[in-house]
Amino acid sequence: MTAAQDAARALFAELSHGPAAGAWSAPGRVNLIGEHTDYNDGFVLPFAIDRRTHVVLGTNDGGDIRVASTFADAPVVVPLDGLDRIFPTTGQPAVPEWAAYPLGVAWALRHAATAPQVGVDIAIASDVPVGAGLSSSAAIESATATALNDSWRLGLDPVALARIGRRAENEAVGAPTGIMDQMASMLGRADAAIFLDCRSLDAEIVDLGFAGAGLQLMVIDTGVTHAHSTGGYRDRRDACERGAAALGVPALRDLSVDDLGRAERMLDATTFRRVRHIVTENQRVLDTVRTLRAQGPAAIGALLDASHASMRDDFEISTPALDTAVAAAGAAGAIGARMTGGGFGGAAIALTPHDRVDEVALAAASAFDEAGFAAPHVFTVTPSDGARRDE
Repeated sequence: MTAAQDAARALFAELSHGPAAGAWSAPGRVNLIGEHTDYNDGFVLPFAIDRRTHVVLGTNDGGDIRVASTFADAPVVVPLDGLDRIFPTTGQPAVPEWAAYPLGVAWALRHAATAPQVGVDIAIASDVPVGAGLSSSAAIESATATALNDSWRLGLDPVALARIGRRAENEAVGAPTGIMDQMASMLGRADAAIFLDCRSLDAEIVDLGFAGAGLQLMVIDTGVTHAHSTGGYRDRRDACERGAAALGVPALRDLSVDDLGRAERMLDATTFRRVRHIVTENQRVLDTVRTLRAQGPAAIGALLDASHASMRDDFEISTPALDTAVAAAGAAGAIGARMTGGGFGGAAIALTPHDRVDEVALAAASAFDEAGFAAPHVFTVTPSDGARRDE
């Protein structure tokens, strides 16, 4: 049992007067490649990681949903029939932001299925770093959705639960994200990534084979947190929608690299750069999947590097600390590196030979110190299974 599992159980004992009905968990994710393509109906290649959010749930007789988290000092209590008042169609939810994630899932589930009027107590603990671009929010949503789906006997499948998580994040929390994070958290498989078509939601399992190739996926967390509900993310999404409308397509997914010349003639310079990132990033996802299947993971380094350059220069969502992490990793022997997640902070990833892991970690720490940044948090992650019931 992990420390986060123990913490969730201890918190539940403080929160509830009754016994726990069970324990569930869901992972964060690393997006290997395919950034900001999801809300453009494009392609992504994430994998679930061995950092998880744990939920312990029990029922109560009061008709309330009570949520507590190790990240907060006090629980939040809301009547089940009051969730619609908590999440108005416009404006901010009337609960702390951390609570909007699990409560938003309950709200979305009650709109999607006929749920019993059975109150629940939910205790949450996690070892997914918050604000690092590893989708701690989707881990909360997926763990909560899986627990409530089981406890309320709703019978929804994993893709339906991913949709629930996205609705909670979009409408309850107010973050304009796509569905990649929730799909990765729900559908993850050990030693594999999920090749996801975000338009159809068709998902294929793609073997990664990192260990067999002598590679490790390192995360270099800059410590600069970000929030998807703030303006930079929304501005990028708005630019993509303007570009698609000007070019006469439903979404940027419908453009190819051959369309970029026309796009450059029709769009202002900033909007064109945003469009160019999405179009070329979609192609890089397709190229990465083909390369993994044909040549293995040691051959994808240049694609990871090109993805970072595109996010830095065209989408402009990197930061000096992220650029420092990527450059240091490459110089120390990583075969490819890029920022991961929504940007404006968070983490970089570096695909690294086993015998260079220590050198990459030391190089990142040294480069951060030389640049005057706080020391990064460097760790490795392993492709892992998705949401599940643990007990």
